[in-house]
Amino acid sequence: MTANIERMRERARALGVQLRPHLKTPKSMDVARRVMDTPQGPATVSTLQEAEQFAQAGVKDILYAVGIAPNKLDRVVALRQQGVDLTIVVDSVDGARAVADKSRASGMRIPCLIEIDSDGHRAGVAPGQTDRLLAIGRALQDHGAELRGVMTHAGESYNCDTTQAIEAMAERERAAAVSCAQALRAAGLPCPVVSVGSTPTALFSRDLTGVTELRAGVFVFFDLFMAGLGVCRQDDIALSVLTTVIGHQEDKGWILVDAGWMAMSRDRGTAKQKVDQYYGVVCDIDGKPYADLVMRETNQEQGILALRPGSTATLPDLPLGTMVRILPNHACATGAQHEMYHVIQDDSGRVVAHWPRFRGW
Repeated sequence: MTANIERMRERARALGVQLRPHLKTPKSMDVARRVMDTPQGPATVSTLQEAEQFAQAGVKDILYAVGIAPNKLDRVVALRQQGVDLTIVVDSVDGARAVADKSRASGMRIPCLIEIDSDGHRAGVAPGQTDRLLAIGRALQDHGAELRGVMTHAGESYNCDTTQAIEAMAERERAAAVSCAQALRAAGLPCPVVSVGSTPTALFSRDLTGVTELRAGVFVFFDLFMAGLGVCRQDDIALSVLTTVIGHQEDKGWILVDAGWMAMSRDRGTAKQKVDQYYGVVCDIDGKPYADLVMRETNQEQGILALRPGSTATLPDLPLGTMVRILPNHACATGAQHEMYHVIQDDSGRVVAHWPRFRGW
């Protein structure tokens, strides 16, 4: 984990931008302290509950990077009244008006970024929709709220099949955000913040001219999906689920363990990649993968370990009670199934700390 964090910090330094890490992956203050530049931030979150939890622990500079719903604005105001510089996101005139109305009612200018759709992957104003962009900006800035800038997330980078494609997506992401920032400024509207990022594009960007900050999250732990993209090596994955062999079905080539989809999540994101990792790659207790052994199927609390179809490897001898580690497809989803992280330092295999994490919205 420490090496993964330093790798991303070095990328941000080399690109000349502020790293605003996304804390939705770890949802843990112990991890947050290690990935943020200062104990106060900056940070990105994906739920207001994350914002509230991290604010309670002293984080003061937070971007809530999901489009705001009007019924959540009271919680936004409450956090800002506590001294938290919480920025929110809108992508419509209606959303901007709701924020402006709440700003006037509360007597504070709530800061907003306008979300830009840089890749057709999710919400946002598309580059070229200048009238819509300016209307949102004016609805904020001229009616009581604060237009702080623009943000975008190239989620489509998760569907790239080569690192060259990720590089191209990174430039597309940058260009979309910067062009919209320039359009706002040309119309006399402020745009001090230009925020971009996803773990793949952050690590493969070659130029971030015009960008002020970089957001990314899953890089802290990485996972099999990121390894399948070529963004990291399997050895870089810092998160695993420890489970125990509870039975065998020799005639089927199955090894049964006491971790199912409740432990791993139902995420099967690697199924569309060149190498399907099923529900996870099986390693020994020290993290060394067994040849071609994967978690092929899951029930609620049981998993089935088996060799990949067509493998010529030999099923390892794992007696009842053997403990193994499963590397996850999606670190965010797997982490969300658990209450804490058991921290192992170096290669000792010894648990040196327990870091609590939280869930919910």
